[in-house]
Amino acid sequence: MSGERFTLDTNLLVYAVDADAGEHHDMARELVDQAVEMDCVLTLQVLGEFFHAVTRKGRMPVSDAADQVHDWQTLFPVVSSRSEDLDRAITAVLRHGLPFRDAMLWSTAKAAGVTVLLTEDLQHDRVLEGCGSATPLFSPEPLGGESPGRAKETKTRSVLQ
Repeated sequence: MSGERFTLDTNLLVYAVDADAGEHHDMARELVDQAVEMDCVLTLQVLGEFFHAVTRKGRMPVSDAADQVHDWQTLFPVVSSRSEDLDRAITAVLRHGLPFRDAMLWSTAKAAGVTVLLTEDLQHDRVLEGCGSATPLFSPEPLGGESPGRAKETKTRSVLQ
């Protein structure tokens, strides 16, 4: 998959810190670790959604969630939406029936040159305007590298309660 640019969806980041997610946790942690070594960006939208998802109802202490977001901002380039991305997202909702949240993520990622959006929310191998989606937790080698579960130092905190 060399030459590809990736981004990760919120659900993968949540699994990466949720030790109670079992195999999904292990696979998502490995995926994030692999992504650090590849051409991968995170969207500001996803980091915000992650923070909201893990701090609501006290699932993760706010300070731990903030530290994790900061770590990912250090490890990955972070891209933000522009007004053109909003227009393209609305068009994707109208033409392709995407939920708005997914359309906005896709549009922002596309504008950043992302060719593969790693998510569980969109159809696997669906391609819209050159940006495809993949469901990496069901692949034996999510980014074409080693299989998940390989022991190594991780860049993701496992503190979700």
